[in-house]
Formats: sequence, structure tokens, C-alpha cells
Amino acid sequence: MNNNSINAISPIDGRYYNQTQFLDEFFSEKALIRYRLRIEVEYFIKLTESKINQFSDWNKNNNSKLRDIYINFDDSDAIKVKEIEKTTNHDVKAVEYFLKEKFELLDLEKYSEFIHFGLTSQDINNTAIPLSLKEYFNSYYDLLDNLIENLKNKANEYKDIAMLARTHGQPASPTRLGKEFEVFIVRLEEQIKHLEKIPFCAKFGGATGNFNAHHVAYPKIDWKKFAKSFVSNLGLELSYPTTQIEHYDNLAAIFDNLKRINSIIIDLNKDMWLYISMDYFKQKIKKGEIGSSAMPHKVNPIDFENSEGNLGVANSIFNHLSSKLPISRLQRDLTDSTVLRNIGVPIAHTVIGINSTIKGIKKLLVNTEKINSDLEMNWIVIAEGIQTILRREGFPKPYEALKELTRNNQEINKKTFTVFIEDLEISDEIKKELKKISPFNYTGI
Repeated sequence: MNNNSINAISPIDGRYYNQTQFLDEFFSEKALIRYRLRIEVEYFIKLTESKINQFSDWNKNNNSKLRDIYINFDDSDAIKVKEIEKTTNHDVKAVEYFLKEKFELLDLEKYSEFIHFGLTSQDINNTAIPLSLKEYFNSYYDLLDNLIENLKNKANEYKDIAMLARTHGQPASPTRLGKEFEVFIVRLEEQIKHLEKIPFCAKFGGATGNFNAHHVAYPKIDWKKFAKSFVSNLGLELSYPTTQIEHYDNLAAIFDNLKRINSIIIDLNKDMWLYISMDYFKQKIKKGEIGSSAMPHKVNPIDFENSEGNLGVANSIFNHLSSKLPISRLQRDLTDSTVLRNIGVPIAHTVIGINSTIKGIKKLLVNTEKINSDLEMNWIVIAEGIQTILRREGFPKPYEALKELTRNNQEINKKTFTVFIEDLEISDEIKKELKKISPFNYTGI
């Protein structure tokens, strides 16, 4: 916990700071400035490689010196930019002026007017922000891999455990406990595949997206080709044509995809919570840990509850981002940059939530005694299998016969079915086949 965490308004920067601190590298104010600076520097270097005669004497050895400006960017540099912003009242312009000061120190002042040449703020923002998000995703996929690996461990550990399934909360055809984990694995993996296909897009085209200033200054340069090459080198795709801003459709798709993944994990949390409440799972007990402040016997499923809450907060913000960002008045209003500053917030809650789910899964201890007891008490669930075989054999109205047997609120057990089967006018071979069915083996494939 950092020294200021007890005064933090958000639990992201307080209670959970140890989990979310690494996100500073991508989504903090300092990170945003550094990414903006990186785009400005790389754009300038790209200009020096073009057919602009003012760069005929450019020394390529300067490129590494310029890159050192953002590579070695530290807190003092960020503070300096914020000080400049107090005068400019414009965050991107403050970065430009900061960079010009660095040019002066490097004796490159004669080239300084080519910093931010022909650009508008959103050329920088709409390249810096998707780049920061893209580079964060390496960590995100690692986190999901960790979750899926833990689910696979449970799926393998429980693969042979028959379990009473419930549809509408009522006893249903048995399943296998391991298979129920496999369902979530497949759901997550499918959504990851979708997510990986969505490109990270950048906008780079001047004040209204038409390269007006670029073209009037250097009409012989193919600026669209230039921009496409520039953003491609950063690992992004160029959106063209655009207004002043990137249209955010693919960014919205990313947020919607993240929301779907979170929703799957919420669904998992709810199922684990219910299995714990049904006593199908116990939880590993940590020495000294308190479950309830009033009831000493309780071990609450707090990890799954914590995850559900954090992922819910994340999804509400992802939902706003995905619905708001693609909508802007005419060529642009300021609402996009206002909400873009919050990208790190739902991501932080997502990180907290997934970590809590992983923690909860690792604490699960299967209670086969309770699982088997519920199966033994619910022989009624094999009625489906018996009537299906009877259908196969052409037995008249098998569904109705099993309905009459089972839907009378009477106790149904193994003996009940044995007597029922013996009274059926079917061959001994089929009777033998039916008697083999039990809640413990009627689990499908």
C-alpha cells in the first residue's frame, strides 16, 4: 500500500493499489504524456525520412537522442509538462513546447517548427491512446491465460465427478463437475479469439482529417501513404477518411468484447458462489482469517463476490465508453477526450476482478460427500433416460408413464425405479439395460 492510499478516493489507488500499480505505465497522466511525446518524436523522425528539403542535412544520429527523450521520461519531466500546461491551458500543446525546449538543448532548434507539423491534438491522442491500450493488452492476455489455466486444472481434477445439474434451480439430468468448468474455458477462449481480431486504429490527418495543412505545404507528398506507414510502424491501423477524430467504432468493439469477457467471469462467479452455498465446495481456510464478524463458523465466498462487484463496475464504464465514443457532433466535440481519460478505470476494476476470481478458484475444495448425497436423493433425474430408451423401443406413451411415476411429490429412489421397470411389458434384456442407469453414470459424453 502506498503512503497516500488511505487518502485515495478510488479503491483503485487505495485499497487495491498493489494490484493496479502496474497500470500506471499505460493509463496514468504521466503515461499519457509519455505516449503523446513518443508519437510527437516518432512523427518528427518520420518527417525527416520524407522528401522535405528542409531535412536534407538531417543527421540520423540525432534520432536516438530524440527517442531518449521519451524513453528516459521521468516524474520531473511530467511535472515540467504540467507546469507548461498551466500557461497553455492545452495538454497537447504543452507536450509540443516541452519537446521544443529539448530540441533547443540538443542544438536542434532550427528544426523545431516541424514538431507537431500540420497536426491537430487528436492526431496525437488518437494514436497515443490506442497504442497504450495495445501495449497493455500483453498483460491482459497473460491475466486471462492465468485464469484459464486455473480453470483447466479444476476441469481436469473434477473430470470424473458426477454431479446433480439444475435447470431453473430444479434437479435436472446429471452432469460432470469438470465439464462445468470446461464450459467457461470455451466461452472465454472464444471471446479472446474475437478480441484478437479487432484492430487498434489510429487517426492521423490534420484538423478535419483531410491533410489540409500537410497538402498545402508539400502537395507532392502522398500524405495518406505517409500516415499509413507511420501508424503501421507503431503496430496500429490507419482509419481513413475521418473527421478530426478517429471514429472509435473498433475501440467501442474492444470495450464491448472486454465487457462480454467480464460478463462470462461474472457468470462463473455466481455459479461458484452457488456451489459453495450448496456445500459442493468448501474453501481453504487461511489462518487468522475472519469469515463473519458475528458468526464464527462462516467462511464467506468473498473472492467471487469481490470479483462480481468489480467486474460490474468495469462493465458499466465499458458500456458508457462503447456507446458514447462513436458519437460526436459534426467533425468533433470535446466529449471523446473527456471520457477517454477514464479507460484505465474499468481496466483496473477488471484486473482486480479477475485476480479475485483466480484467488477464489485456488481456494476451492470439492465436497464429494455432499455431491454424492444429492445424487442419491434425486434418482428422479434418470426418468429422462428411461423414457428415451422406451421411445427407442416403441413402448406406448413412455413420457406419460414416467410423468405419472415421478410428478406426484412422492419420494423417488432406486427401489422405485426397480419396481417400475419390472412391471413394464418389455424384454428382460431391455429391463437389464434400464436398471444399469443411475444418477452416478447418467452423465452423457
